[in-house]
Amino acid sequence: MTRGGKSRTTREFLTHARHTPRVGAAVRRRRRALDLTLADMAQRSGLSSPFLSQIENDRARPSMRSLQRIADALGTTAVQLLAASDETRTVDVVRAGDDSGLDREARVRPVVRGRHQLHALEFTGEHEADREFRHRNDELMYVADGSVEVEADGRIHHLGRGDTLLLSGGVRHRWHTTEPGSRVLVVAIGDHVEVLES
Repeated sequence: MTRGGKSRTTREFLTHARHTPRVGAAVRRRRRALDLTLADMAQRSGLSSPFLSQIENDRARPSMRSLQRIADALGTTAVQLLAASDETRTVDVVRAGDDSGLDREARVRPVVRGRHQLHALEFTGEHEADREFRHRNDELMYVADGSVEVEADGRIHHLGRGDTLLLSGGVRHRWHTTEPGSRVLVVAIGDHVEVLES
């Protein structure tokens, strides 16, 4: 025991709990703001009502694909739901082993927590080009390890370790990894930010 009456392990647990995103609360807030029932959201997302209820109550963790389906049903993005799931901090350290709030098999973690002008996600392992993206603002993709193929504006771009790709706001794109062990950092200006042209 320490002088404060709590063991170091208990303190570490409480600190970890405070820094664990609650994706379910963000999903519930968004659903209620749109005046949707769980059944409505199930119909829109193709996921079952019991599963959605478990997610909202943090008894189940969605995969990134499920979170994207939920986001589509709620007229938002997975990144926005992840951002809304955690409080905004002026200074924040995200540790490599921090809990992302997603299913452990998701192979993606937010490296910026809370609602900020900047969003960043780290993707590891295999990712398929099964979804097209189009963001309001600019996005930067950096390949830390492995290789990636990006289809943007009708062209294919092959990126290797250390390469970056800038996508201006409004550009439709999809991407997938092309070798095992790839690690990709995607940094974007949040869709809620209105960038004024000079």
